[in-house]
Amino acid sequence: MNSRRKFLKNSAFAGIVVISSPNLAFTNTKTSIFSESDLIGKGNPKLYGTGYKLQKKAHQAFLEMNYAARKSGMNIRVVSSYRSFNHQNLIWTRKYKRYRSRNLSSKHAVLYNIRYTAIPGSSRHHWGTEIDVVDGSIKTSRYPLSTKNFHGYGIYKSFREWMDTNAHKYGYYRVYTNDHSRKGFKYEPWHYSFAELAKPMLEDYSQRDIQAILKKQPLLGKNHFTDSFLNTYTKDNILGINRSLLF
Repeated sequence: MNSRRKFLKNSAFAGIVVISSPNLAFTNTKTSIFSESDLIGKGNPKLYGTGYKLQKKAHQAFLEMNYAARKSGMNIRVVSSYRSFNHQNLIWTRKYKRYRSRNLSSKHAVLYNIRYTAIPGSSRHHWGTEIDVVDGSIKTSRYPLSTKNFHGYGIYKSFREWMDTNAHKYGYYRVYTNDHSRKGFKYEPWHYSFAELAKPMLEDYSQRDIQAILKKQPLLGKNHFTDSFLNTYTKDNILGINRSLLF
């Protein structure tokens, strides 16, 4: 582990933004190994899986993890995996309109959206490294991705405990932890990321001018994407994650 990574582990903000700069690009000039299109969900990545879509290594690790889960009487069902920019924008637009229909201002519709929904172009689900998962051996007609299902007497409590103990053995880590010192997206006990691929993609993405990327997207509510808002969004939402997934 180099000194830079050690520093990252001790800093929630990872020291990666130049505070005096009007944008959020890195100051280093490391050569990018990913295209901007791939990082913002507008590329055409090669993906694998049946009923879900992941990059090859993430897919192989998922199969191994699910094999182990099955031996414990569970079946990992992927509710959501890769999402293109357009797919993420459909989710963003639907929720934004829902909040506006409840007489929220456009600014507050954006703020409500970013409790759980990433701005299109900034979602980790664009990378083919992310999965939202439940125990598929449990049949339910209820909305599965609810925190109460994973705690207390929830139907996925045992599943969450199994994932807490085992997911990291296969390279998967919960992204938005139940850490009250963490800001940004709300706790999501169902969302896991394949670190080996996601960490370099986050590093590459974070070196770019995130403000410029998001401001140029045709999104509802983008008039509220001020420099100050996007600075906070990047620091708290994009980087406010499990430290095991920082680079």
